[in-house]
Amino acid sequence: MKWGNFLLIFISALVLLLIPIFYLQSDSKETSHNENEVTTTSTNEQPDQTTEENANNDVGNENANTTIDPNTDYWGVDSASYTTEELYACVNENFGKPTVWGRYLGTIDGVSSGLTTEEVEYLHANGVKILLINNQFNNATGYENGVEQANIGISLAGELNVPEGVAIFADIEPNYPVDSAFIQGWYDTMMASPYEPGIYGVFSPDSALVKAYQAAINENQDIQNKVILWTAYPHIDVTTQANAPVNEAGAPEGSLLYGWQYGIDAATCNIDTNLFKGSLFDFLW
Repeated sequence: MKWGNFLLIFISALVLLLIPIFYLQSDSKETSHNENEVTTTSTNEQPDQTTEENANNDVGNENANTTIDPNTDYWGVDSASYTTEELYACVNENFGKPTVWGRYLGTIDGVSSGLTTEEVEYLHANGVKILLINNQFNNATGYENGVEQANIGISLAGELNVPEGVAIFADIEPNYPVDSAFIQGWYDTMMASPYEPGIYGVFSPDSALVKAYQAAINENQDIQNKVILWTAYPHIDVTTQANAPVNEAGAPEGSLLYGWQYGIDAATCNIDTNLFKGSLFDFLW
């Protein structure tokens, strides 16, 4: 064999041996590069997770900042009128932003407009809690009458899909006849329903309502512990939110007195003005 031929064969064999080694090194580098990309991607995703966690914490802090204090007084209104954008703007511009808005269940011609689902959506969209009132009667005597009026309130609330746990206030006006049997019937029926019992009225010391209430709790102590009171005593006058009086609400000692309607019949806007304890918010819609 000539020397030139031998050299050619040798070089060819050497090249064939080096090619696999080259590819092995190339694959190793590519694998290492891919692993680095995975690691880098994982590291870059972590801040996103942290951001999401911070966002969740911010929501928690926001909720914490808006926590209702049960012992604090919150300003609100009640009205017999349908809550239009104009009425809401009237209240905000002339009195202040209410946290609570009292509205009636069911319409009584010439007296009050019943709460609607559109109103509920509008008030809730503005961050306002709704207090429910049943004024479908003008006589607050008799156990069966108390049962009937409670059932009317329960039915009207059900039509609006009011959630359970919300209080319905029986509207017992100063000129209504009232007795303990009505209060007992109202209480028994409300307690057997998804809703909670409340009573609105002028709880002045010498009123017929206070006498009926005292007689009712003498017969059943649970009434004092369960029925929420919203009093219109003493009467002062309508004010703005900024000028609301110190809470001097009057009602029988030991009662669940969570609301005070201190001013009625505002000349501007068809509203009454109130102070509500934070404890009431558990029973609002």
